[in-house]
Amino acid sequence: MSTLRVTTVTNPSGGQPTIDGLAKAWVNFNGTGTVAIRASLNVSSITDNGTGDYTVNFTNALADANYCVNVSAPMYTTSNGSVTAKIYGSGSIGSPGLQSTTQIRVCWTDIGGTANFYDPASYYVAVFR
Repeated sequence: MSTLRVTTVTNPSGGQPTIDGLAKAWVNFNGTGTVAIRASLNVSSITDNGTGDYTVNFTNALADANYCVNVSAPMYTTSNGSVTAKIYGSGSIGSPGLQSTTQIRVCWTDIGGTANFYDPASYYVAVFR
């Protein structure tokens, strides 16, 4: 058996390599205050559309909009006097039609009984095709 070792895989026509099973785009960003990308692949920017509502803009367009999106954020803690509550969140894709070859709109809500939108301090989005 031979071993193939490479440093970089490129697409000769430009854009992302077309290798099945690899993330086509991903981003780790700060969702509070001024939205800022910490690290990413094939993500040019994040648009803050309001509390808990973001658009992830791709650097290179994807082949089509038939991709899978995974959104996640860590649990956060709130304090109300002496009471501390753990709030779990739920990520989702925005309204139908907001998933295209150049961007994906994602939202984050708490599921602690109120289902309010909120800005997580860390937000993670991964796109697979």
